[in-house]
Amino acid sequence: MITSSGVSHAITYSCAMSALRRLVTAGLTSDGLRNVRRARHRLVRRMGSGTMVADFFFQVDDPYGPVSLPFLAALAERHRLTLRLHLVPAPDAAAAPEIDRLADYGRRDARMLAQTLGLEPIGSGHPTPAQITRAQAIAAAALASEKPVDALIAVARACLADNADQALDALARKNGAIDEAATAARVAQGAATRQKLGHYLGSTTYCEGEFYWGVDRLHYLEARLRAEQPTGEASLCPILDLRSLPVGVAGTAKPRLDFYLSFRSPYTMVAAERIGALAEAYDADLRLKFVLPMVMRGLPVPGAKRMYITLDTKREAARNGIGFGKIVDPVGLGVERGLAVLHHAIARGRGLVFARSFLRAAFAEGTDMTTDAGLLPIAARAGIDADTVRTALVDPSWRDVAEANRADLFALGLWGVPSFQVDDRPGWWGQDRLWRIEDDLRNALHLPPIDRITP
Repeated sequence: MITSSGVSHAITYSCAMSALRRLVTAGLTSDGLRNVRRARHRLVRRMGSGTMVADFFFQVDDPYGPVSLPFLAALAERHRLTLRLHLVPAPDAAAAPEIDRLADYGRRDARMLAQTLGLEPIGSGHPTPAQITRAQAIAAAALASEKPVDALIAVARACLADNADQALDALARKNGAIDEAATAARVAQGAATRQKLGHYLGSTTYCEGEFYWGVDRLHYLEARLRAEQPTGEASLCPILDLRSLPVGVAGTAKPRLDFYLSFRSPYTMVAAERIGALAEAYDADLRLKFVLPMVMRGLPVPGAKRMYITLDTKREAARNGIGFGKIVDPVGLGVERGLAVLHHAIARGRGLVFARSFLRAAFAEGTDMTTDAGLLPIAARAGIDADTVRTALVDPSWRDVAEANRADLFALGLWGVPSFQVDDRPGWWGQDRLWRIEDDLRNALHLPPIDRITP
């Protein structure tokens, strides 16, 4: 039998743990800790060679490599940055549980990025394990070439080409290849270095304590370099993002904008804060399609992945003026309670308002969403009264909706959140693809495209 005293102690313990989690996550994501870490790396560097070093983790069949490397090489040349290039394998199943979907989506997304950035097109080939192994051997030899960055870009393009065998043959004749055992050792060494530093993906740059994935995050590295070495020159790395949104756009029919979200995704919080304005600007019919978090669908999320996502969300949120960092993870009961209420909030036209309120509470305010003391106030500020919350919490129908939404998400070739789709166009994954959603909305309304490169 549970006594009132026992309940009181449990509540006190829960509150204490929530306060501790808020304190820890606020510290981990603080600008102060980041600045101390940077200062320590600067001191070590100045006591040593004095040269800033960046590590790039190259996966031969990762299509983001040939999109990222040209910009990283330009940064290195301008700012006298020493590049260390590492061969790595594909991420393991724990870090990328939907590896085939990731590969298919990555090829499509990278082709889109290359086109947007005016780069040579990325091939649409699906390299076999044998082709990947051969490409690794050629890439390992290329590391010792006079221009290793150019050589690695060529290897990735050959590996992803429709005629990969012929393209790899040509590169092998030009650059050579090392033997299988030596190649495997190089790849294993690269994987170990990546793991030691704390990451799990290819096409990722590490520099003095911080990671930058793909071309999307290189502008953060450039900002660090420019702060230390002002040049007065224009920026090299693009910031692909929404710009000033139009006012009063309307077409003959509202485009449909589907927003796939969960309540355990920090990136979803950033997207939720911005997508309402985007939908309003283009008079879109915004539909919220909630799903269970990956970890609650039996998909693992390793610690290194959680840490990178948390720190990356912090800088993305800060750049967009969004609070983030006091976190009480709502996984499990907190998420279930939130989705139950969201289901009812959507029916009342308060879905996005409630989603924002919940996500802010979990990721910016450090509120424990497993308790009524946490949930009721954040529902109230979204216009959802206590009676509606209590009704929602005993209604299990949200589970069927979440499963149907998951099936729709998988049908798009996607698996994670936040993801988006305009009408019946291809879907896009990630809060850093809102600009691509704007392009799709403009296309749906027969509006001219936006030049994403010219400042």
